Amino acid sequence: MGDQEGGLRARLVAVGVALVAEEGVQALTLREIARRAGVSHGAPRRHFPTHRELLSAIAREGFARVAAEAATAAADDGRGARERIAAVCGSYIRFAREHRGMYELMLRHDLLKSGYLGLRSVSLPLFDLLTTLLIEARTETEAETGARAATATGARSGAGSDGGPGAGSGAGSDYGPRTGSDDRPEAGSDDGPESAPRPGAAPPRVTAGALWANLHGIVQLWEWGALKLATGEDDIDALLRAALDAHLGPDQR
Repeated sequence: MGDQEGGLRARLVAVGVALVAEEGVQALTLREIARRAGVSHGAPRRHFPTHRELLSAIAREGFARVAAEAATAAADDGRGARERIAAVCGSYIRFAREHRGMYELMLRHDLLKSGYLGLRSVSLPLFDLLTTLLIEARTETEAETGARAATATGARSGAGSDGGPGAGSGAGSDYGPRTGSDDRPEAGSDDGPESAPRPGAAPPRVTAGALWANLHGIVQLWEWGALKLATGEDDIDALLRAALDAHLGPDQR
């Protein structure tokens, strides 16, 4: 492909990116893109034999941008996995709100040819990144829960060895014999069932899918005004925090 032909291809994609930003997905016709690029309406077919292939090339630009922003948000710079998940989700929401037309095109798999131009190789790693971070977050939560439980157990053991009431086994002490119920953690203690990993949690990839769907719903309903009306909330980040709590459990920090 000569420089002139390659330049035309790039120009057609650039025109499509600008057009979807200005007028939305419905404006992305071959004829309109060709008109704006200053070529005949048949010229795009030299590079994109089908409309779907041209739309896929345009969408690929959006996926590449989202991937770059997500990689920056997920940088391993000393933050915990949960904080990095929040940053990735925040970057996704910002992109979706600031680039409504492109965001819609990226999700319209009925219009795209996912195997074209390695579209899957650009889009699926975003999902893989979120899944990996969720696995890290669960590992961190389990480690923190174990550490809190060990600390609480050590504190109880220390309290019973200072010679005060309740020292020793408890049998024959002024407080009478210990019962099984005494061994249960007090309400609100750090090693109670609330802070333990939730049993039967969904596989990380399923959780990532549910969280991604939740983000999409937040963006759509927020832009339509439904969430503000229903919740009275003026900060979309509050909805993001609630979504993270729902899928990851409350932040223990």
